[in-house]
Amino acid sequence: MAQTDVLLTRQPAPQTVPPCALPPKEYEVACNTGAHTSSGLATTGFRTAKYLVDEWFQNCYARYHQALADRDASERQRHESRQLATETEVLAERTQQDSTRRLGERLEDTHCWKSELQQEVDALTAETDLLQAQKQRLERALDATALPFSMCTDHLQCRECRQHPDLVRDYVEMELLKEAELIRNIQELLKRTILQAVDQIRLNRELKETCERDWSDKVEAYNIDETCSHYHNQSTEVQLHPHSAAFEESASTPETWAQFTQDNLLRAERERQASANLRTLIDSILRDTAEDLRLQCDAVNLAFARRCEELEDARHKLQYHLQKTLQEITDQEQQIAALKQAIKDKEAPLRVAQTRLYQRSQRPNVELCRDAAQFRLMSEVEELNLSLALLKEKLQEAQQALRNLEDTRMCLEKDIAVKTNSLFIDRQKCMALRTRYPTVLQLAGYQ
Repeated sequence: MAQTDVLLTRQPAPQTVPPCALPPKEYEVACNTGAHTSSGLATTGFRTAKYLVDEWFQNCYARYHQALADRDASERQRHESRQLATETEVLAERTQQDSTRRLGERLEDTHCWKSELQQEVDALTAETDLLQAQKQRLERALDATALPFSMCTDHLQCRECRQHPDLVRDYVEMELLKEAELIRNIQELLKRTILQAVDQIRLNRELKETCERDWSDKVEAYNIDETCSHYHNQSTEVQLHPHSAAFEESASTPETWAQFTQDNLLRAERERQASANLRTLIDSILRDTAEDLRLQCDAVNLAFARRCEELEDARHKLQYHLQKTLQEITDQEQQIAALKQAIKDKEAPLRVAQTRLYQRSQRPNVELCRDAAQFRLMSEVEELNLSLALLKEKLQEAQQALRNLEDTRMCLEKDIAVKTNSLFIDRQKCMALRTRYPTVLQLAGYQ
């Protein structure tokens, strides 16, 4: 081995160009073929695993060029990475700013709708309170009609206690029947209106609950978006949520989101307007019913006053006639007494005349003469009998007249009692009770 190395060292170096001085393509070809390759040499037994110098240069410069290429590629990759990092940072910052701006716009839209919902909820609350007050007025007005209806029916029942001939269907009874019918109709109207007010209050509360639920959702969404708008890259609360970028299946669009709230506001405004119209209607109904009841009450009171005046006038006339009748009865009784006395006074002259005739009829024989005295006595008896007959006839007539006067007195007293009873019923029972008739404020539901 040492001898071989010496022989190889002593050989003169060939006059060739070093491979490293060749261009890259020629260097590659020279390394594979020609005088610079070890293929075909009869030195296989001497080399074992050693490389030639050319192969060493080939490997050395190959690694040099590979390192140079890798360094250039690495520098280019670093430049591209820095450029990409800068671009992505700018893009992320711009995207984040745009997202923050969009969140701000969303906050403004949500705040706007939230404010309108809050105003509508407040308006519905105020409107419902006003309608509730009107419903209470209706209930008070309905309660206030119970007393007039009770009065009216009581008046009709009391007037049934009138005696004949005052038990008549007069204009007072007609007005009372009209009042009873009016009160029944008003009560039915008030009950229907109360039911309508209850339904409207229920609708108002349902729409208020819907708006409050929408408002609550928007408040929660506003708080969430406001929290999101305050997040930044240095926030400690942020973390990765890989699956948060997917859209929810039940998510709404901006159009449907705005339309939902707008529909709620429109329905609420429509029901609020209907509630305001119902309040106006209730106010008109209460005002009209109160006026109608008071007008009918005045009509009934006027009818009672007229009827009482008529009864009072009739009673005064009956009392006047009763006084005259009593006076006539007294005079007639005196006349009857005078006639009886006159009849009694005629009995003595008649007895005298009849006694004279009887005694003269006892004259004997020819003395029983129809002389002038006899004729005068006979005519006297006839005159006295005629006077007695006339007096007795007059006495019978006077007694009949007295009986008629007594009957008339009884009828007058009965009529006066009937009129007094009718006056007591109309004036003391009915008219005195009607002073408790509800006022206009009570009938209108204010008290």
